Amino acid sequence: MFGSPVDFSFRELNTVSDMLSDEPNPGARPLKRDSEQKILSSTLRLNNNFLSDLTGLMDTLSALYAEPTRLAWLDLSFNEFQHIHPVLTQLKELRLLYLHGNRVCKLSEVDKLAALPFLHTITLHGNPIVTERDYRAHLISTLPHVKMIDFSAVTKQERELTSVWQRRRNPLKTMSHSKVD
Repeated sequence: MFGSPVDFSFRELNTVSDMLSDEPNPGARPLKRDSEQKILSSTLRLNNNFLSDLTGLMDTLSALYAEPTRLAWLDLSFNEFQHIHPVLTQLKELRLLYLHGNRVCKLSEVDKLAALPFLHTITLHGNPIVTERDYRAHLISTLPHVKMIDFSAVTKQERELTSVWQRRRNPLKTMSHSKVD
């Protein structure tokens, strides 16, 4: 489904545009390319660099990938991100997002990812955010299609408890919804 991963991990990239001047790490299988030599893949590994910002990501993806908006798997783990960059919301096909080992501090940062309709796997362990009260409940309520958080499956019981948690947290919203029903 994802094709050969495009791997720029361990490259000491400081900006996303640094990828344009470098070839990806060679993988077990060679990368497939189209007639314009653009990469035919839906995966990208940018882990273990010094990235703190994703400015220029879409321009870089457009220069490298045949179908940049079809990116489905993105590994941004072990970088320097303190915020979830809004450019990620443009990747509407994104299914797996690895953000573990960064510096994300606020639960509200995750809210940006609600715009990704197919996101089913996310990692954030190793970020200060995981010490926030109701961390998993917030992720489950914000990302309704999520099936895995930090390599741990979201259970039916967790979904039910999160539903109760949401109703307690927003009693007025729950009451207004019941009046409409």
